[in-house]
Amino acid sequence: MTADALPPDLAACDLEPIRWPGAIQPHGRMLVLDAQTLQPVAASAGWPASEREAMLAALDRAALSSLPAAGAGTSPIGLGRVQLPGGAAQEVSAHRTPTHVIVECEDASALDHGPAPFYALARNFLARLNEARDLPALCLLAAQEMRRVSGFGRALVYRFDEDGHGEVLAESLEPDYDSYLGHHFPASDIPRQARALYLLNHFRLIPDARYAPVPLLGLGGGAASEIDLSHALLRSVSPVHLEYMRNMGTLASMSVSIVVDGRLWGLVSCHNHAARTLAPDARAACEHLGQLLSLQIGALQAAEEAAARLELRQLTLSLVAQLAESDGTLSRLVDTSGLLRLARASGAAVVLDEAVWTVGTTPPAAALESLARWVVARGEEVYASDALARDFDGQPALRESAAGVLAVSISQVHRHVILWFRPEIVRTVRWAGNPRKTLDDTGRIHPRKSFDSWVEHLGGRSARWLPSELAAVRELRDALIGIVLRRAQEMADAATALGRVNKELEAFSYTVSHDLRAPMRHIAGYADLVLEMDGAHVSERGRRYLGHVKEAAAYAGQLVDALLDFSRLGRAALKPRSVDTAAMVADLVRELQREDPGRRVHWEVMPDLPALYGDPLLLQVATRNLLANAQKYTRRQAAPHIAVRAVVRAAGTGLEVEDNGVGFEMKYADKLFGVFQRLHAAEEFEGTGIGLANVKRIVERHGGEVWARGAPQQGAAFGFLLPGALTD
Repeated sequence: MTADALPPDLAACDLEPIRWPGAIQPHGRMLVLDAQTLQPVAASAGWPASEREAMLAALDRAALSSLPAAGAGTSPIGLGRVQLPGGAAQEVSAHRTPTHVIVECEDASALDHGPAPFYALARNFLARLNEARDLPALCLLAAQEMRRVSGFGRALVYRFDEDGHGEVLAESLEPDYDSYLGHHFPASDIPRQARALYLLNHFRLIPDARYAPVPLLGLGGGAASEIDLSHALLRSVSPVHLEYMRNMGTLASMSVSIVVDGRLWGLVSCHNHAARTLAPDARAACEHLGQLLSLQIGALQAAEEAAARLELRQLTLSLVAQLAESDGTLSRLVDTSGLLRLARASGAAVVLDEAVWTVGTTPPAAALESLARWVVARGEEVYASDALARDFDGQPALRESAAGVLAVSISQVHRHVILWFRPEIVRTVRWAGNPRKTLDDTGRIHPRKSFDSWVEHLGGRSARWLPSELAAVRELRDALIGIVLRRAQEMADAATALGRVNKELEAFSYTVSHDLRAPMRHIAGYADLVLEMDGAHVSERGRRYLGHVKEAAAYAGQLVDALLDFSRLGRAALKPRSVDTAAMVADLVRELQREDPGRRVHWEVMPDLPALYGDPLLLQVATRNLLANAQKYTRRQAAPHIAVRAVVRAAGTGLEVEDNGVGFEMKYADKLFGVFQRLHAAEEFEGTGIGLANVKRIVERHGGEVWARGAPQQGAAFGFLLPGALTD
């Protein structure tokens, strides 16, 4: 054999033109007609012209013209037996392609004619078909029946996985045949385009793997290599596959496709040590058996899928109900056992932006945040992988606790992700021979020569995520989005109602405080009048009581004034502009020093105070409250010290006032900015308890934030931060 005639490398199997081989198997003859004129355009080599013309004359041209176009899963249509003058009777079949009518002829005397296979199939197989309650039993029944109908020495039923590898699920064989039950065949044994052809043509027969292909020759100069033989029974197969069969000790083979839901699920593959062919009715019976097997497998899978979906849907509804009865926070999901059961996972995590909650066995929080960012960046609602370390670069450490991940992204705006994890499963795969190919001395890759058991341990992957599990988490995602949206609407409604109530309260407090000012003044005034007009007749005890009345009325007046100021702060419109903070603080410090001239407070005002953007009057009120509080609560210190410093952050700028006064315990920090909240008795430090509430209201109206920190007898610090230019 010349170098040009060498069989193609396995490396190029996916590129080999197996649908247009330009040749047929030698156990028959082929005549190719033009689809429109029914004139011959090509024929197999070695067929005398006189016999071709006799065959063409014997064919029913009306039957040829009415042939339907061959489609996926269809076989050539039998045209019966034709007796040629002076020759053997021929079994004839034909099918139509978009451009040709392909006529195939086989010597009727050479075909194996056994008992009527359809009768035996209906009597034996169909009666037992419904008895098979699971997949192994069904596949074994099919293997036994296929071997009986075909007469081949070994029948295997094997299934393709997602990577194209085949696993033998059942077999029926004669004593002198090797067993491949439980073995795997690598995807390279049946290249991608061969699997695609099995999906198109469900039956293939090779009576003798030692054959030499018969060329298909064009009549009148046409190119026979352009004729599509995808549905032809006589189509010549790849030389590589013939070598593969001989290496396997198989001279005759037959394959019937198992197609479930439009996908090539697997094959029934029959082998024979000696050459063997089949009569048309036996072939049709084998094809029919394959169709019945496909339907039954589809029914079993559909029943299992429906049961699984029902169970998982009940879990989903339970999870959603528990979440709906709570506050609707997604972190509540980790408090339920159903979250792990929903995806049959060993661990799960809920990631809400920077916050992480986990249940079961999961990677560290930092790895979860990184994984959540990666999942969100993919832009997929549901992402599943059983080999995360392969897909998620740079994270091999995830392999132990998270070899597989299932993730749903809840929000398109925020990083709200639910993750489920499965551990690594080291699988032991028993191959029918070493699946790895080796080069010979010429650099050519040959098919495997050995099919002895070869064991390989495969790691780095988890159990696969089933379609029912993907559907369940997708349904959970939709339900959670509904809960989140409902909670958001409820919060929006509550915020609207709260805003309305707040406005009503502000109006009420303004009215009450305004109306109470006059009575408080009247009380103090009448007490003065009593002392002035009838002071000589009032006892010492009476004078003391009237003094208490005046003090109480004065304090009540201060509270009313403070409440009125607080109400005005919420009602007044903001008039923001740039404020010279340094000048404002200097004026306020001088004012406070004039009010308490006897004290020697060390004021430390930093020189780099930034300009603030806000309402000048309100900012002055807020700053004065902070400075006045610092001066008041350092009263007991021998050397009072107050520092005013700038605060500059990415979120904005502000001020902080720190003192060395009485301080406070941090557990009370949240109470300090409430209305009328005091940590010290009025007898110790005067005041209404509303100053810090005014600070908080002013700062929040500007879109800023306030804070406080301190320790008992070690001083305190109060500050606020304002954003950039206001848009309100």
